[in-house]
Amino acid sequence: MSSCSSTGTGKVVCVTGASGYIASWIVKFLLQRGYTVRATVRNPGDHKKLEHLLKLEGAKERLHLFKADLLAENSFDSVVEGCDGVFHTASPFIVNVKDPQTELLDPAVKGTLNVLKSCVKSPSVKRVVLTSSVAAVAYNERPKTPEVVVDETWFSNPDYCRENGIWYMLSKTLAEDAAWKFAKENSIDLVTVNPAMVVGPLLQAELNTSAAAILNLINGSETFPNDTYGWINVKDVANAHIQAYEIASASGRYCLVERVAHFSELAKILRDLYPTYQVPKKAANDKPYVSTFQVSKEKAKTLGIEFIPLEVSLKETVESLKEKKFTNF
Repeated sequence: MSSCSSTGTGKVVCVTGASGYIASWIVKFLLQRGYTVRATVRNPGDHKKLEHLLKLEGAKERLHLFKADLLAENSFDSVVEGCDGVFHTASPFIVNVKDPQTELLDPAVKGTLNVLKSCVKSPSVKRVVLTSSVAAVAYNERPKTPEVVVDETWFSNPDYCRENGIWYMLSKTLAEDAAWKFAKENSIDLVTVNPAMVVGPLLQAELNTSAAAILNLINGSETFPNDTYGWINVKDVANAHIQAYEIASASGRYCLVERVAHFSELAKILRDLYPTYQVPKKAANDKPYVSTFQVSKEKAKTLGIEFIPLEVSLKETVESLKEKKFTNF
């Protein structure tokens, strides 16, 4: 995406949770395309957390920060008013959860509904793009083996998520479900983007959950998790959000996965890229490796996504982690 493209000139859009990993890249690309961006953050006074946004090309002229609280009703009304489009990316992604309801479920579900309620009140809003996740797609009783192709018709099962204690998956499933229901009842043009584990360069100063998974593999961990995930570059994810907004015919859900890979494969790629690093060679348990599966790219390709290869994404992640001094070396 070149910075001279001016698709967004004169248009005002809102990005929620703008200081986050994916959202920061969405803001960057929107500014490059000429949009005026209203960005919601928890604390507009937290300069360390927002410095990377204020430094973006075009930020001085066209980036406006607003305080908004996901759990406060009407909190987004004034921000959304007058916007052409809304990108709702704010939702916590935490792995070690003590209180799932408070930490994950409420912000995900209530937050999404609060944003959508504000959108209903503003007649200017043409489309809402929601950052969902493969977490809302692939977690159900259906077997996942190398032959199985997961696509946009799959939905995670809330009961399955609860029984297995996978609270993040539950939060994204319930939030997307609530969003579709509300959008239908209130005639909102909603599109969801469902990325897998997102990797690639970090704009923000804080370490995010998915980049931390890569950091663990190069930072002296003895083992890698016996787990399999889909992986996708953050730039592809941000680009997909903007395409999902700009392409009039875009609709429904878009799964974004460049490759499904077990952590053993990530470790191998990292060893090849960085032969001198101490990358773990064994899994955290002795169980058989969690099976890989496939995720369809067909629909995502209609957004013009070309998919940055996992090898490139991992290299970008590591270089970014080094540059931001997250590594031990």
